[in-house]
Order: sequence, then C-alpha cells, then structure tokens
Amino acid sequence: MVKTMKKLSCDIETFSDVDLIRCGVYKYADSPNFEMLLFAYAVDDGDVHIIDIAGGEELPEEIIQVIKSDTVVKTAYNAQFERVCLSRYLKLPEGEYLNPQSWYCTAVQAAELALPLSLADVGSVLGLERQKMTEGKELIKYFCVPCKPTKSNGNRTRNRPCHDINKWETFKKYCMRDVDVERQIADKLKMYPISDEEHRLYVLDQIINDRGVLVDCELAKQAVKLNSIQSAVAVEQAYMITGLENPNSVTQLKQWLKENGVEIESMSKKAVKSLADETDGDVSKMLKLRLLMAKTSVKKYEAVIRSVCSDNRVHGMMRFCGANRTGRWSGNILQPQNLPQNHLPDLTLARDIVKDGDFEMLDMMFGNVPNVLSELIRTVLIPKPNHRFIVADFSAIEARVLAWIAGEQWRIDTFKNGGDIYCASASKMFKVPVEKNGVNGELRQKGKISELACGYGGSVGALKNMGAVEMGVQENELQGLINDWRNANPHIVRFWYEVGNAAMKAIKEKTTVPLGKLVFAYERGILFIRLPSGRRLSYIKPRIGTNRFGGDSITYMGINSAKKWDRLETFGGKLTENIVQGTARDLLANALINAANAGYDTVFHVHDEIICEVPNGYGSVDELCRLMCIKPEWADGLPLNADGFECEYYKKE
Repeated sequence: MVKTMKKLSCDIETFSDVDLIRCGVYKYADSPNFEMLLFAYAVDDGDVHIIDIAGGEELPEEIIQVIKSDTVVKTAYNAQFERVCLSRYLKLPEGEYLNPQSWYCTAVQAAELALPLSLADVGSVLGLERQKMTEGKELIKYFCVPCKPTKSNGNRTRNRPCHDINKWETFKKYCMRDVDVERQIADKLKMYPISDEEHRLYVLDQIINDRGVLVDCELAKQAVKLNSIQSAVAVEQAYMITGLENPNSVTQLKQWLKENGVEIESMSKKAVKSLADETDGDVSKMLKLRLLMAKTSVKKYEAVIRSVCSDNRVHGMMRFCGANRTGRWSGNILQPQNLPQNHLPDLTLARDIVKDGDFEMLDMMFGNVPNVLSELIRTVLIPKPNHRFIVADFSAIEARVLAWIAGEQWRIDTFKNGGDIYCASASKMFKVPVEKNGVNGELRQKGKISELACGYGGSVGALKNMGAVEMGVQENELQGLINDWRNANPHIVRFWYEVGNAAMKAIKEKTTVPLGKLVFAYERGILFIRLPSGRRLSYIKPRIGTNRFGGDSITYMGINSAKKWDRLETFGGKLTENIVQGTARDLLANALINAANAGYDTVFHVHDEIICEVPNGYGSVDELCRLMCIKPEWADGLPLNADGFECEYYKKE
C-alpha cells in the first residue's frame, strides 16, 4: 500500500488536560493525559474513513507505515498539530518527531493567498459545497477537554463516548467532514501549489519548532513570586496613601484624585505617567504606584511556565506564514516578536538576585521591581549545557530593501560605504554635514524619526505615532520634516505612486504590469505582486473604489483589525510596505537556510534576527553574519549587512 499510495489526507481528534490555545500543541501532546480519540483519513481521492481509537479500534499497520514514511505525502489543515500529536501517539523517543519533509499544510497554502487562518473561515470564503460542521465547537468542548465534576455527571472530570453515544457518532462525522473540507480546499487551491522553495522553508520551520529552546524555569518561577510580593507591597502602600477599599479600582481612584484636586479622563499608562510627572506629593506617589500595579511584568513568565515541556524546552514559538499579507512569521506562546528590551546595567546580577528570590536586595539594587522583571524576560531563554547563543541580525534591513527596490542611489551608496543612514538622511534633508555626536549631531534625531515614519508614505500622524513630539520635535515642525524627507528621497516617493498605479492598471485592465524588480498581475480574481524572489503577495477580489478624498483607491478582501473577513483599503505606500517587508522576509528565509546548511541550529528568530544554539568551540559571530549576508541571485546589488554577538542567555545587545 505504501508503494502505491501517493497521498494521505487526515484529521484527528484528541484529548488533553493542557490548554491547546494557551500552551501550544507540543505541551498539549506532552501531557501524560494526552489521548488520541479519532483518526479520519482518505487515501488519494478515495472515500473518507474513520478509526474510532477511543472506542477500541487501532490504526492499521499499513496506515502507521504511511504516517512514518518519508515518501508518501501527508496533508492536513494545520498539519503541525497532526504531526506532533501522531508523534506522541506512536511513542517516538522524547525529542523526536515525525519528519516534516512529507507533510504539507493546507493552512499554509491558504495563508500564502492571504485567506483566513481557520478551516471554517477558509471554507466559507471559498464557497465550498460541503462546509465544516457547526457542531464542532460544542463537541470538542464535550469530548476533548476536561469537564467540571458535578453531582449530575457523577463527579467525572471528562466525557467519554459512552456518556453520550449520539454526540459521539456526530463527532465521528465531524472528524470525517474536516478531511472532506481540507480536500475541497486543496482542490480549490490546486492552481496555487506551495512551491518547492517554500516547502523547503516550511520543513526547516518545523524542525526549528521541534527543536524548541531551553528555558530557565527557576528564573521564571522566582520572577512570578517576586512580582506577587511587589504587588502586595504596592497595594499596601496605595492603601496607606489613599485609604481606599480597593486602590486598583479605576472608579475609586478617579474619585480620590478628584477629591485631591486632580481630574483625569483616561487611566491609560501614557495619561497616568504624564500626570504623575506634572503633580507632586501623595497624588504623584499614588499615580506612580498605579503604574507599578498596572505593569504586566510576568505574563510572559507565566506563559513559559505553563508551556514548557518535559525536556525543559518551549517548542512551537514560530508560526510559519502567520502574517499572511507578507508571509512573515508570527509568534506563539511567548510571542518573541514583542519581548521588552533590556537596558539594565548588569543583567547577570539582576538574574542572580531574582533566582535567589531576594525581593529586598532586588529593590535596593535596582528599584522598580516590575520593570526589572520585564527587562529580564528575554533572559529566561537559555542555551543547553556546553553551548552558547550566537545572535545575529540584519542591519536596517527594511531601509536597505526600500532603497534598493526603489533605486534611491544615495541611500544605497550610504549603506555600501558603511554610513549612518540617520546622519546621511538628516544631511540630505537639511543640506548640512551631520555626524553622530559631532557636527550638527542634534539633527540626527530628526533624521531618525523621519526615517522611521516616512518610508511608506507616512505623514504627520505617522511622526506622532513614532513619538516625535515626546522626543522634542515641535508640532509646527512635523510637516516640514515630512516635506524635507520626501524632497531628499524623490525615487522612493515616485516608487509609491508607480506601485499604486501599476496595481490599479492590473486590476482595471485585468492584465500584467511589470515595474522594475516587480510584476503586478490580475489572475482569476486575485491581484498578485511578484517579489524579486519570485514569491507572490496576494490580494483577493481587488476593486477600484473611491477614497475619502474623492480619488481612486484599491480595495480587496482580507482580515481586518477585528479578525473578520472584510473589504480593506490600500494605497501605493501601504503596498510598498508589504513589498519591502515581504522581501525582507525572503532574505531572512535565505539566511535561515544558509545557517542550517552550515550546521547552525536556530532555536527561534525575531523579526530580522536569528538566535542559534551553538556548541562551545564551534562557529563564530563573524561566520553567522557572513552566512546571513550570502545573497540569493535575485538580490544582486542589495547592500546587506549583519551584526551579532554571543551570550549565555538571550538578550538585546
């Protein structure tokens, strides 16, 4: 059967006492109480079958051989779930998982087209003949997670098939339907297969997730403990100052402030901090305590504690194609993309004090305990014994890609010559020499703010969002900075409009429009933008509409900020951002493959940074940076650069 079978489509239903959403599939399947309940499958284009494992049936040996085979293709929606759970069900040795090489994920295929992330939503958008069964959520809640013991259910902590035979039979149909829906999606998307290059990258991504990263569990536990002490101390101090029954109550605190001559509309961190700086006495003290009490310093420590597997590693932190507009990775569990930065003068000392659980010493040495704990969260990620981390990241990657793709030569020359882009930008904007900590050095900050805000068509609002006013730029200067930056970068400004016009032409005329290193094409109701790498960005059901200014605008179907499928609006600058970030993602992908081929084990990556767990005595920062900067053929002329460092725990250099 293995020799003749080409593809196995499958879906499973499982039980675990671990919360899948909060802890991830690796911890979920690592639980001693994990069980396989149902296995639905179809061979090639044949009928869907169900194996009732919870009912005493067993996987046929020939199906087990197929699952373990590296030559038979296995497909599933969110295939990582099936692969990891089946690895545990088949009792592979600890730390080993089924080879991802032969697994293809229909969810990734859908994400590459910027379709929704859930099976039900994709089925709905594609208008499948047979949709995912709506009873699924209720059935999963009934059979797949623990239940609350009550007198009426005999104080049991989980529901088994015998407790509701009718529901169980419906659950079996539901599992079979998921295989059917997954195959319908695959059939609908057969014109847009996952490329060999992307599949190779998906396999590497799965290997990185399988590898996971070691965590300092003692640091995490002590951080949570010290935060509890800090919270109790802060609440006691707040009670002493205000006499309030609940100093954490927004309503009570607002009333107390009013009675003390201060009114505040919003209790946001920004508003409270601003008011604390403007006031004095008990009001200022209380507002500063409010900031301490509101700081969520330990949420990520708690995520580590609940998600760490029996090997003391957290697995599955990276979600392949999670940002489905650009194809970039998103984060799971610890969310490594938004870890706080660290600025403490002695991280090692702070870590040691926290691990000792010494609250008084930590408060005396560093003060502001919540802030210390927040800055230490990166350091909970550590290399295994006799290894160290080598961390390397691209330098100003988006600015480099933007200059290269738009043909802004002075910027390209600045990067090639190792110049400071903020100084160079300020010099170009203000037509005077600018040196960091030197002549006209005060202008560098304005150059930096403009660089961060203006690259994709941003205006005054973008400068404000970047904190320009807080950095000392006067409001009446903002528009001038926008104008100066745009005048200094005419090729980039022209590129925004060329991108917008090319997209509109492709949509209006349902045609293909080349633009420099890009190609815009309308195919079967989708606008594609082919990047220099050959990978394509997707915009479903594009239309030309009218924007709020009365001009033409591009709209398409996508996921809105409320995570609903909706019609979204875009423009040349925003499309440029997608193009640049998508290209930066392709360069990171190339760097990950280069590093893996050279024997570097990546444990996770963040934005444009790679973190490798490297044996002592092997490898170097220089070599990893060199590997990152080996350009693919399509990136000829792009001035790449990377920098890095070694460390005994993860941190921001």
